[in-house]
Amino acid sequence: MLAFTVEHRALKQTSTRLAKLRPGWALVRVRLAGICNTDVEILRGYHNFRGTPGHEFVGEVQEVRGVSAAVKNRWIGKRVAGEINIACRAFGFRPICRFCKRGLTRHCERRKVLGIVAHDGAFAEYLTLPVENLHVIPDSIGDEAAVFIEPLAAACEILDQVPIKQFREAAVLGDGKLAQLIARVLRSALPRVVLYGKHPEKLALARPAKIATKRVRGDASDLERVKEKFALIVEATGSPTGLALAQEMTEPRGTLVLKSTFHGAAPIETWPIVVKELSLVGSRCGPFNKAIALLRSRKIDPRPLITRTFPLEEASTAIAFAQEPGVMKVLMRGRK
Repeated sequence: MLAFTVEHRALKQTSTRLAKLRPGWALVRVRLAGICNTDVEILRGYHNFRGTPGHEFVGEVQEVRGVSAAVKNRWIGKRVAGEINIACRAFGFRPICRFCKRGLTRHCERRKVLGIVAHDGAFAEYLTLPVENLHVIPDSIGDEAAVFIEPLAAACEILDQVPIKQFREAAVLGDGKLAQLIARVLRSALPRVVLYGKHPEKLALARPAKIATKRVRGDASDLERVKEKFALIVEATGSPTGLALAQEMTEPRGTLVLKSTFHGAAPIETWPIVVKELSLVGSRCGPFNKAIALLRSRKIDPRPLITRTFPLEEASTAIAFAQEPGVMKVLMRGRK
């Protein structure tokens, strides 16, 4: 199959054999894959990943191994999205780890992560995942919306982590792809959400979703210029500089949710956290069922965030384009 692997901080086209399926695993043909900021950070050295990146996808199940005929028939040909954390039980490890015993499979001590940690991802014709990771996509959700299920689920995780009904408003720092989805998810639950960003054309994408927007410079001057305070703030700038502004904008005893991941360290002063008694919440992957429900109900339509779609064969061009100023979501269409 055609695949792209990380080599010398670039994508290299390669031809490789299909992976051998473990019992309870599925072979999935990739129909559409999304490029995420994490994929860009992987090229910069994030997690020191080697292999095929890509974790946002819509696919079609081609084969399932080690299950009953009834289970196989239930999956073959289905359009699916997949949870990216692969727990130790899927690899047959015994005993399963302490976190899996508690149901925290996303935090499995021996987990692998699709396209991020030790497991080849979606920038290829095919990928493999355990059947337990797969979610069937309803016919009412098209591929271009369904490819957002994984990042939309990450946005929905905030609703599970934070007592959202205690808040009347929230601020989201960042105007990129994940920040846009977070703002939409929060707006589905709160009367007012304000998105702070540097790019007028990106902020404009949020306003039709009834999200207020405010422009910032994205540098140290924002600490003096931005006067608003919020009890709930989500930092999703994808930049080390966003954390300082987020701390400044969070009210005393407020909640600051951290969503940014990037390669390298972020400078941080801890005294504002202590003095203002802030609650810091790290937030990563989330519930696919809630993301699918939001898409199915059409409460959220992520398709306006798509800038361009490339064929898989042009993956290197696509990821370079994804890093250009003003670009939002870039997709890659798999081979038929």
